[in-house]
Amino acid sequence: MRIWQKDYTLDNLQPRAMPSMADHLGIEVIDIGDDYLTMRMPVDDRTRQPRGLLHGGASCVLAETVGSVASFLCVDAEKYVVAGLEINANHVRGISEGYVVGTARPLHIGRSTHVWDIRIEAEATKKLICVSRLTVAVLER
Repeated sequence: MRIWQKDYTLDNLQPRAMPSMADHLGIEVIDIGDDYLTMRMPVDDRTRQPRGLLHGGASCVLAETVGSVASFLCVDAEKYVVAGLEINANHVRGISEGYVVGTARPLHIGRSTHVWDIRIEAEATKKLICVSRLTVAVLER
């Protein structure tokens, strides 16, 4: 079942003109399906902690970005805005280079809240790096 408000494609999901943290960290949309959205982020000097591993906060930025964008795609943007309410993350494996890929799938799409399950994996090996759950508020404009 298709969950998006419109027929979005990778071409019309490219970055907006306004700079953001996602732009700063190199986060980009790489896939969209009927019920999921996938973004990737480099593991580099912008996203690593001092020990050389992916920073847990960077994983949370990727998770919140992919989940929030997915929520935005589910609503009528002329009537509603979305805002993160709560995020949690379990960091299960470290990674020091390459890319991580975050995929958001809905657990709940309601009138006033959305809940997303986000799995972050190493792009090269498909090994699980982080699991996150994001709750998003849907607010009238």
